[in-house]
Amino acid sequence: MIVFLRVLFALIAAAMTAIAGWATFHQSLGGFAHSPTFREPWVLATLADAYLAFITFYVWVAWKEQSLAARGLWLVAIILLGNMAMSAYMLAQLFAVPASGRLDEVFTRRQPGKCLLPAILAAVGVATYALA
Repeated sequence: MIVFLRVLFALIAAAMTAIAGWATFHQSLGGFAHSPTFREPWVLATLADAYLAFITFYVWVAWKEQSLAARGLWLVAIILLGNMAMSAYMLAQLFAVPASGRLDEVFTRRQPGKCLLPAILAAVGVATYALA
């Protein structure tokens, strides 16, 4: 199951990176935010659904990460990068255990919290929005 989840989250990260890259070449993030499409009810409902899911996932991350700095950086990364950051978090968790490991090691083990990965992701997210 660990190997399956590694592949799944790697595919999600790759798909979201490719989709975001494709979208960037067709319309800037700033251009989308000012377009009439952005105000469509289902676009807003979809965005609200996504961001509420990000917060839901973050609650679990905040429980697992015992460092306040790591919690804060993961919050910024998840809010700004969404599923790309969430996939990165899951991959970090899944590669921290052996392929034959148990899922409870991934989902219930708390950790002191490392800041390098979330700091990089948060910086990428901030840069992305700043350049938009």
